[in-house]
Amino acid sequence: MSSTAQRLSGKKPDMSVNTERPGKAPDVRQAEPIPKAARAEIRHLLQSGDLFRYTAPANSPVSLLEAEFAELLGARFALAVSSCSNALFLALKALDLPHSARVLIPAFTFAAVPSAVVHAGCQPVLVEVGDDFRINMADFAARLDQGADAVLISHMRGHTSDMDAIMNLCSARSIPVIEDAAHSLGTKWHGQNIGTLGKIGCFSFQSYKLVNGGEGGMAITDDPDLIAKMIIMSGAYEHNWKKHPVVQDRFAHWQNRLPLYNMRMHNLSAAVIRPQLPEVARRVRDGRAGHDHVAARLNSSPWMAVPPPLPPEERAPDSIQFNLVNFDDEETLAYMEAARVRGVEVQVFGMSQDNARAFWNWQFIDEIPELPGTRAMLMRACDVRLPARLTRAEQDFIAEALISAADAVKSRAASYGT
Repeated sequence: MSSTAQRLSGKKPDMSVNTERPGKAPDVRQAEPIPKAARAEIRHLLQSGDLFRYTAPANSPVSLLEAEFAELLGARFALAVSSCSNALFLALKALDLPHSARVLIPAFTFAAVPSAVVHAGCQPVLVEVGDDFRINMADFAARLDQGADAVLISHMRGHTSDMDAIMNLCSARSIPVIEDAAHSLGTKWHGQNIGTLGKIGCFSFQSYKLVNGGEGGMAITDDPDLIAKMIIMSGAYEHNWKKHPVVQDRFAHWQNRLPLYNMRMHNLSAAVIRPQLPEVARRVRDGRAGHDHVAARLNSSPWMAVPPPLPPEERAPDSIQFNLVNFDDEETLAYMEAARVRGVEVQVFGMSQDNARAFWNWQFIDEIPELPGTRAMLMRACDVRLPARLTRAEQDFIAEALISAADAVKSRAASYGT
């Protein structure tokens, strides 16, 4: 049976290795605890029942969060919504794109990104991604020339593509750029916050992101008409837009001219998120230090390669991605198992059945291109959670498990070949 047939049949390859390992694996799924400062506000909201953002005449927790987030990112305006996916949807709708507009997105992203494009009545156009997890700029330029109405750059897992080249190409063609910065809160490009480079930036507060709200999203922009349209469409019905202390001169223009999609954030979410904003800088610092420590250790192995950041990029990682070097399909599956029994879960994007990050599983798209470069990358690209709260000992445990698993699989494979 071929390795591909084995994978599809669910049978594991017979490449077992000695996996005894002392010590306890860190729980990388556990989120950081909610700050104590949130608890009093949560108790107040639960006692009052004041959960709807528009109940108060002004200064609801959601409204305060929007002002604080805009200040943190250096943006003029911010809108809190129920998810980053909904922020992306509203951003696309606010651009007033034609029906079936062609929206370029990287082929390495989460299924929610092309889903938001489809939800907005647009057509996702997938762009090749290289072994460094970033957009293939030659393919991007070629697809721009084939026609595009908008570009949605997904900084997948916090890896920033060449934003200088992307913005120059799009500016020359008057094509608007939306940034999906779900994984990039705190990342900078030439010292400027990711999410502020395009027309609109969208962020996530889902539990595995840098700021944990369980769910929730944020859209930021400097454009008064875009923020006015997104506020109304998010669910500011009748005159509730008056409770947004921004662009009051634009709301009346858009009143009753836009549909309401009811994608609001509620006050409980904002109460959980707000006390975490002062923690962003520390989490970015600790997350980058931990990531770079583990990356250096993995890069010492001949079997793994962690791509470096681009020169203008200051990353804010809470996970680590690396490529397996000179592994075939059978060895890759054996590596995932060898790491698992050592206490570390490794996701190989292209090897996990129905993985929502493998573009060939997005069968809701009318036409899925071949994209051989992205496919090959996804078949060897590994993903491991690496939250900022981990200690150095826990980081070393993960690094040692990953390196040991690769060595064991390759040693076993070598013995089979003699």
